[in-house]
Amino acid sequence: MAMFVHLTSSADAPRIRRSGIRAVSHGQGGLRGVYCFPVLPSYTLTHQWLRELARFGTRGGLVAVHLRLDDHEPVRVGRYPDRAREAQARVGAAEAVRRVAALEDPRGWEVFVPRPVRAAEIHRVRAVPQTVGWRYRPDAHGTRPCTCFGCAVRGEYGGRRLRERLPHPLDGPPPPPRELLTRISGTDDPAALREALHWFGMRRRGPVPELAHLAAHPDPTVREALVWAVARWSTPSVTDLLDRLADDPDDDVREAVAEVRS
Repeated sequence: MAMFVHLTSSADAPRIRRSGIRAVSHGQGGLRGVYCFPVLPSYTLTHQWLRELARFGTRGGLVAVHLRLDDHEPVRVGRYPDRAREAQARVGAAEAVRRVAALEDPRGWEVFVPRPVRAAEIHRVRAVPQTVGWRYRPDAHGTRPCTCFGCAVRGEYGGRRLRERLPHPLDGPPPPPRELLTRISGTDDPAALREALHWFGMRRRGPVPELAHLAAHPDPTVREALVWAVARWSTPSVTDLLDRLADDPDDDVREAVAEVRS
């Protein structure tokens, strides 16, 4: 039997002891399952994912759930970046343990069990120190963190201060809305308008009435940028503005509206 550890919120421990581990579906081509890691001689490597997972919020800290799987149980094993390319190897559970244990540096590796884990397969649930492992990525300590829109985690503790201290040239933090509106009112240059709309697109709400006149701008790239800027806003009048742009004479603008509404 192969032994793995699954890290999860301590609030889920009673349910896991009673019913097992639920299947999730993140980054495995639509498959639902459970992420875990082989139990290795090194305590630190075994629990390496703890600090990274803690970044996304926990209820009462994380606990380690040890589970036993049959040696021939089909699993996927590979590095985290291979998940998106569906390039992780499909092997038995014992082979996954062997491959990870043979690595010179197994940091960033993971095992995916493509099904729920039954309660009978739970070996034990125990508390673990909350300071084990790496954050962001292995060897990230001492390197400048990335504050781009793709890497930043919304609502992360200290995230706003980090973005203000290390602003990204393309992804912010955005200038204040009043400054952006001043830029828009002071120019008719398409490039300058697109840049201001790019910054507006980083916000959750915005001044739709003050931007609505751009729906009639002669440059279609500005009108398309307006679509992407307001697409994620929760401002009520966004729907009316997108209805107007849905009948735009330019194909790209209409396609942008259709995409944000799909």
